[in-house]
Amino acid sequence: MEDDDPSLAKMGEKMIEKSVKYWGAPEKMNKVLFIASILDPRNKLEYVGGAFEDMFGDEKGSEIKDEVVTYMKSMFEEYVAKFSNASRRTSSLSDSSGQTSDSSSSNTSTKSAKVRNRIQMKRNKQDGTGLGGKSELEKYLSEELEPNDDENDDKDNFDILSWWKAHSPRYKILSEMARDVLAIPISSVASECAFSTGGRILDSFRSSLTPKLVQAVICLQDWRRNEPSPVNVEENFNDLMKLELDMVDSSKDSLVLDL
Repeated sequence: MEDDDPSLAKMGEKMIEKSVKYWGAPEKMNKVLFIASILDPRNKLEYVGGAFEDMFGDEKGSEIKDEVVTYMKSMFEEYVAKFSNASRRTSSLSDSSGQTSDSSSSNTSTKSAKVRNRIQMKRNKQDGTGLGGKSELEKYLSEELEPNDDENDDKDNFDILSWWKAHSPRYKILSEMARDVLAIPISSVASECAFSTGGRILDSFRSSLTPKLVQAVICLQDWRRNEPSPVNVEENFNDLMKLELDMVDSSKDSLVLDL
């Protein structure tokens, strides 16, 4: 039996280290990821709760699920408040327009607008966080899961955004929340890698570049980024080497002058 490749073992260690960094401690996990899964009508809380218990055990999984539910309810309450404030602003604008249109009926329109505003706020409270009935979030979580007919297919044809668009009349506030959460692009790439250009400049073929030459290459990339012909490092290798030698010579001259 051949010995294991040490490079593969090292790669596996790095993968485990990254996994522990982002998924090892449940307290550090981004709860929005789990909320996005809950907002999938094929999953809801049943799938997420089962995944937690499978990953961390029954007791710890139940605790994490409760934390996610609490976080989701808090987020939903913010959308309820935002929706209520928007309704009040709309009513205020309609009041001002009605008052300027007819001065004789201003008192009547103001009273009717206040009544409509009070009714709308009451409906929002009932739909959002009402005490007498279930909120939109509670209704959504208590309903049956959507059938997952594509489990055995290679391609998932379920359009979750179309589902929320079709059910937005039933979930006016929750659909707004789902639209915002599901629009977040999810990536497994670490943020420092996604926004850093250093890793795309210093590869295995350019690991011996001096810091000054690396800075020159990055600046050149930024200057030429909007031009139709991209910079080709292989074709301009001789020019870059000459530039590096010139920079080294200038550094030596400046060092001699300083001495």
